[in-house]
Amino acid sequence: MIEIRRSSERGYADHGWLRSHHTFSFAGYQDPRFMGYRSLRVINDDRVAAGAGFPTHPHRDMEIVSYVVEGALEHRDSMGNGSVIRPGDVQRMTAGTGVTHSEFNPSEEEGGRFLQLWILPERTGLEPGYEQRHFPAGERRGSLRLVVSPDGRDGSLTVHQDALLYAGLLDRGQSVVHKLAPGRGAWVQIVRGTIRLGDRELDEGDGASVEGPAVLELGGVADAELLLFDLA
Repeated sequence: MIEIRRSSERGYADHGWLRSHHTFSFAGYQDPRFMGYRSLRVINDDRVAAGAGFPTHPHRDMEIVSYVVEGALEHRDSMGNGSVIRPGDVQRMTAGTGVTHSEFNPSEEEGGRFLQLWILPERTGLEPGYEQRHFPAGERRGSLRLVVSPDGRDGSLTVHQDALLYAGLLDRGQSVVHKLAPGRGAWVQIVRGTIRLGDRELDEGDGASVEGPAVLELGGVADAELLLFDLA
């Protein structure tokens, strides 16, 4: 069964320097019907103005994944990590027992866009941790590239949950297939473009849940970028 969450139905917050769409309840946007999907708690589509960003703030007991779409994001945290993440980069931060961090757009001229993804950890009180890796467009084009997994296989980042995250780039006419095992569920999020999921079309910002067992057939209607979560 496929249930679609249209882009226009999401929560929205405009802070001037930040424009954010919330697929699930977050901060001032609360909808008891959309509190997350399985272990996936947050999908925020954030657009950050040039030179602006999130000042230092705390988190705990959450797996936080950042996926940059446009521009760049400069990261600093209390574990001593400092880096700039750009399109094709994926960052994973385990907040665990507690971490503080900041994220800023280092450009004074161009805005940035990234997806902020929160996954509930398998247990609380984990040791804080950090990973970052680049996944070239060639590895994601015409395929679903595993970028996050519980065991770090195939060069993916390690997340402390039975959750798989795939990133894909589909040109018009390209298609991919993903098999969903019994008892698992998938969330498909369209980052850009338009895809066909079965007999349904999904546009930028749309999301959809699918319950297994199922074979997901994803086709590019227009050049598209997407994320697929395969969740216990």
